[in-house]
Amino acid sequence: MDRSAMNNRAFTVVLIAVSFAFLLLLRPFYHAIFWAATLAILFWPVHRRLLARMPARPGLAALVSLLMCLVIVIVPITLLVITLANEVVHFYARAAESGGIGGYLERIAAAIPPWAQAWFERLGAEELRAVQERVSEAAGQALQFLLARAVGIGQNTLQVAIGFLLMLYLLFFFFLDGDRIIRVARSAIPMERAYVGELAAKFVTVVKATIKGNLVVAAIQGALGGLMFWVLGIPGPVLWGVVMAFLSLLPAIGAWLVWAPVAIYLLATGSVAKGLVVIAFGAGVIGLIDNLLRPILVGKETRMPDYLVLLSTLGGLALFGLTGFVAGPVIAALFLVTWEIFIVRLRNAPAGADDRPGTGAG
Repeated sequence: MDRSAMNNRAFTVVLIAVSFAFLLLLRPFYHAIFWAATLAILFWPVHRRLLARMPARPGLAALVSLLMCLVIVIVPITLLVITLANEVVHFYARAAESGGIGGYLERIAAAIPPWAQAWFERLGAEELRAVQERVSEAAGQALQFLLARAVGIGQNTLQVAIGFLLMLYLLFFFFLDGDRIIRVARSAIPMERAYVGELAAKFVTVVKATIKGNLVVAAIQGALGGLMFWVLGIPGPVLWGVVMAFLSLLPAIGAWLVWAPVAIYLLATGSVAKGLVVIAFGAGVIGLIDNLLRPILVGKETRMPDYLVLLSTLGGLALFGLTGFVAGPVIAALFLVTWEIFIVRLRNAPAGADDRPGTGAG
């Protein structure tokens, strides 16, 4: 092996090692980096218009774009998280005083008419009690998980604040130096320009489609569900609205897992009018939002199969937490487009390419 080849291989090893160490160094800030990049992608068309109006003042354009992100996205989400944390704590206290989730289930069972109770007993009272215990246990664990998250936010206030400020700092410089960062990244990636451009375009498209087609639709469904609960006087409207938004993100599940049991509870406890309103509004309005708004917001942008969206969303949540709502589907989409490029290259490769000089094992 000549000296030049040894130098190249040694440099490649050093480059990989240093890059790996740098990625480990940034690991605590992955969430801030990811969300700063996501917001920069979403607001990039607006920023380009601002930059076109003030080409001599790119810093001011970046600052205005940052303030727009704050007012439109970040401040409302921050207020929602604070309200949600307070509501989770209060709801957990109310549930504990009334006997937990099991207490609600017992009140439903006590309100069931005698003829229905006899019918249930013929089906198997022991099996129904077992189901009730499992539902109560699962709901209690979910509520305790939310409570732990809410308390964790309060306990890690300094860490959350640092991540938030870092995200804003990065977002400003993504707006300011976005074009240069893209050029450097494209020139540094050892891949054909056409493939790099296709991957970048796919990344941007999937981020926009995920935000507009999933998060926005889910947020509208959750907001409508929370508003319905607030109007009807149902405790915890913000909490249940967030839960409905979360469930709306998962294909084949949806917000009905919240409003349907609430409607059954209202009907069983004598609030027939409220129960019918929840059913009518849930099925007629909340249930149709996805079919009506998603085609408008997403348009002809890419859509992955529902099963892949479900798997990638759940996997993203397990790996990255709340960031996985977007990171999971984005990774899945990049996986698909990378394999599409590989298959196209394989099909277009000339016959006998592996027999050319320098391509063999020797």
